[in-house]
Amino acid sequence: MAQLRIFDDLKRELVFARAPERIVSLVPSDTLTIAALGCGGRLVGRTDYCELPPEVAGLPAVGGTKNPKIDAILALSPDLVVANQEENTRGDLEKLAQANIRVFIAFPKRVADGIAHMARLARILDVARDPGAMSLVKEGYENLRAAEAARASLRPVPTFCPIWMKPLMTIHGATFISDMLALCGAENVFAGRERRYPLAADLGASERRVEAAGRDTRYPRITLDEVVERRPELILLPSEPHPFSEDDATTFRALDTPASARDAVAFVDGKDICWYGARSVEGIQRLRAAIDRYR
Repeated sequence: MAQLRIFDDLKRELVFARAPERIVSLVPSDTLTIAALGCGGRLVGRTDYCELPPEVAGLPAVGGTKNPKIDAILALSPDLVVANQEENTRGDLEKLAQANIRVFIAFPKRVADGIAHMARLARILDVARDPGAMSLVKEGYENLRAAEAARASLRPVPTFCPIWMKPLMTIHGATFISDMLALCGAENVFAGRERRYPLAADLGASERRVEAAGRDTRYPRITLDEVVERRPELILLPSEPHPFSEDDATTFRALDTPASARDAVAFVDGKDICWYGARSVEGIQRLRAAIDRYR
């Protein structure tokens, strides 16, 4: 492997004289992607939430994505930690960097970014020319282009996709989930709705707002009345990050929306919506099929 200079999504340059051999993944979707690229044997640690592929269950767990055990990570002597700006906390990643651990931080906001990130990992792992890795990346881009072409000729389905129930939360357009929905033929009815501060302003109980600079405004808390006002024709309930239940579905079916009238409240696999990289390769097709059923 020739020396590789590559930038992560924080525009930090990382230099690799050789491919990493001891990797700790702090991102469930990256754990799957690394294994899918044929490098699962290089994983030496993972989070409590890394469940795919099933073989990773035998790896040492280093805590959650938001509260990893730094000492446990250091004890594994990784030559690379794979992280995500949104899923992992800045303080934890800084502690790892201060301990001279190389940390690669991703932050894909679009499906295409996630496929490109997978290709970038293949370069870092020095498997970009391996047949399996090449085929996976190629399939990812082919499925992406096919979805884009299909979307261009179809009317998007106005869709509500919550990500939490209590409190009720959804997604702004500048999120990976919203881009996945758009790619697969849905129109996020809350794409233009930002999170407002304080909470009373977000829920429409107060006109007083505070400066949101530096805060993540992409996950607003909303009310059921707002859902009714947006008139979604489809309501998709993902299995993660919140495991929506039949009771939750009953709540949404009771709303006066076109989705309820046409019995278009459906469950979908949250990994197909939330996970970037290798999961998206198949997830794009599954989500397109789920949305097309209600077109």
